[in-house]
Amino acid sequence: MSIAKEEAKRLIEKLPDQVTWDDIMYEFYVKKKLAVALKAAEEGRIVSHDDVKKRFLPQ
Repeated sequence: MSIAKEEAKRLIEKLPDQVTWDDIMYEFYVKKKLAVALKAAEEGRIVSHDDVKKRFLPQ
């Protein structure tokens, strides 16, 4: 069994019995976004808080 499938099963098992399809899809979406963000951080593809402030806040 693939790692993704195993993780999906674990995630679904942790959800309450009255979970909706939207709840399940949201959990998968968040898990995927976090995985992508963590990989980017590991690869050094990050922007510091100060750099973001410089880009978006008026000087």
